[in-house]
Amino acid sequence: MQHIYSTVHRDLLEANHLSADLLKQGLAVIGSRQVDYADIYCQRTAYESWHLEEGMVKSGSFQIDQGVGVRAVSGDKTAFAYADSLNFDSIKRSAEAVRVIGALGQSKSADVSVRQPERSIHGGFNPTASLDSAAKVALLHKVEALAKAADPRIVQVMAGLTCEYDMIYLARLDGKHAADIRPMVRLNVNVIAKQGERREQGSAGGGGRYDLAYFDETLVRQFVDTAVKQALTNLESRPAPAGEMTVVLGNGWPGVLLHEAVGHGLEGDFNRKQTSVFSGRIGERVAAKGVTVVDQGDIPDRRGSLNIDDEGNETRRTVLIEDGILVGYMQDETNARLMGCETTGNGRRESYAATTMPRMTNTFMENGGYLPEEIIASVDKGIYAVNFGGGQVDITSGKFVFSASEAWWVENGKLQYPVKGATIIGNGPEVLKYVSMIGNDSALDSGVGVCGKEGQSVPVGVGQPTLRIDQGLTVGGSEV
Repeated sequence: MQHIYSTVHRDLLEANHLSADLLKQGLAVIGSRQVDYADIYCQRTAYESWHLEEGMVKSGSFQIDQGVGVRAVSGDKTAFAYADSLNFDSIKRSAEAVRVIGALGQSKSADVSVRQPERSIHGGFNPTASLDSAAKVALLHKVEALAKAADPRIVQVMAGLTCEYDMIYLARLDGKHAADIRPMVRLNVNVIAKQGERREQGSAGGGGRYDLAYFDETLVRQFVDTAVKQALTNLESRPAPAGEMTVVLGNGWPGVLLHEAVGHGLEGDFNRKQTSVFSGRIGERVAAKGVTVVDQGDIPDRRGSLNIDDEGNETRRTVLIEDGILVGYMQDETNARLMGCETTGNGRRESYAATTMPRMTNTFMENGGYLPEEIIASVDKGIYAVNFGGGQVDITSGKFVFSASEAWWVENGKLQYPVKGATIIGNGPEVLKYVSMIGNDSALDSGVGVCGKEGQSVPVGVGQPTLRIDQGLTVGGSEV
């Protein structure tokens, strides 16, 4: 972590004629008023992307963005200002703007204490420099060649490669300072298969906090094979049945349903404001026995992981639901203080231009005791949703709608045929009560999750084992 701190100090602070002492001066402007919390968040992000379509790289881009966000919190009110120029004048002006939230009172000042996590969840390397441009283009062409060679019915291939080198320095009014470097890479594969006049698509991809060497031959083939298999499976699909029925959810990415339908409702701000269906229910049974849901931001190299959150606190493992009992919420500094509990390292922001709020990192359900094939074999009639596309959820009610990108009709314990157009409709908190079988194959997604909240997007991980849900889910399809 010393390497990360020294790199950020040199390339972010010193490069912009800043120092820890100057940031302390900026905070002193806010500290001249009575406030509960204040921070200065400096950030520099380099972002690169390449996109291939129709056999050629049609677009490529590289950009650098840097700036500063200044925040002051008094009670449950937040004042926030930001600038896309990173210098002391911008910091001072922003500090003067936000200090108005505080009442006149005794000046606050604290000695600087640099907070360096004892462990490093991911490295401090620059993924944009891990391959040259020619190698990045060659990687996309390899994706296309592998997909086209997999099956003659693959008629179109699209691939995208992105990498990000993000560094942040945080200074807090209480004297705590912290720094981090956050690499990120992602490879996306989309294919279209044609059989007769019918066209279907398949997609796959992933990444995490790695450099581009992560995308070796084995992993690229795995992504391509997954996308091709999904497209070819969908070519054989029939209209999905409709009605309330038993649903089996696959492991990994289908955990996005858990993330949306349950996870957001366990964030501290919604519960403090009493707008979540889980508000005031700590200690109550909210799910079937065996259901344990965890948010864990310290899993090495995962897309949703961080060395520190955006308030300088170490990320950690937070149990939210344990054996069906609600035991905790995800908290940032402000909501933890107002609710009289400790922060869980879940304070996150999209960038320096956005303020912090409690957000998920990697959220997943833990293992049960059933083999996945046992769960499928137990179903008389129902749907097996292998993978999901998009979805929507109402935080207040917990109601959700998700579309399955790959699903099968199950009858007499066997997969009968793939179905198309299946949507899964239900209520998150209610559905958890009807989980009857939990698989032993819990897995996180491949590294593609993006979570939106109040206009801010952050990278996340989702996951779960194979699940059987007996009631509470309605499948919307093409026929009854």
